[in-house]
Amino acid sequence: TLHCTTSTNDMPSIIDLTHPLLHSGGSYCTGHPIYRCERICSLDTDDSNVSLLTLGSHTGTHNDAPQHFFEKGASISDLDLSTLVGPVVVVDAQGFPPRDTITWSAFEPYEPKFQEGVIVLICTGWSTSWGKPAYITSPRISVDVAKRLADSGVRVIGIDALSPDGIPVEGEIATYAVHKEFLGRGGVIAENLTNLDLLLSEDGWVA
Repeated sequence: TLHCTTSTNDMPSIIDLTHPLLHSGGSYCTGHPIYRCERICSLDTDDSNVSLLTLGSHTGTHNDAPQHFFEKGASISDLDLSTLVGPVVVVDAQGFPPRDTITWSAFEPYEPKFQEGVIVLICTGWSTSWGKPAYITSPRISVDVAKRLADSGVRVIGIDALSPDGIPVEGEIATYAVHKEFLGRGGVIAENLTNLDLLLSEDGWVA
């Protein structure tokens, strides 16, 4: 589970950044396994409840490790968990039209905060379309953004959309350029986040 710990009036709280899994038949990634949860044992007949789960490694809210695009890259199990723990800056990138490109101008106000150990989460507002056809029309970030963040020492980025590369329209060839730039630098990408709007603050830092 991906979550963010905040502190308000010295009272810590945890905000869940994960979506519930889509019901059987729902998958945004063409060719990927469809999530299913099937009860195979029950208290009535087997003295215990047991379910069979079917899902792909990129089902729902998840992290992409370098091995997603690089055969010799680190896998999820190779990652040091400390990589996924650290101070968070939430970039307010709401208001971009469907399939638009989010450029560095949206990140520039937060630039002094981008450094090694900082996790950057991109709030597009698209999580409100989770489970709906419009979800695949989210905006994408530019390769320049991925490069600049990696150059600054940031090794984890996350977005409340299906992919920082967006989803190509019919006839467009998917290049996964953002994935290849950031994962190729040893980074990690979190996708399908939610509740990032709850973390927005004036200076980007999670309170």
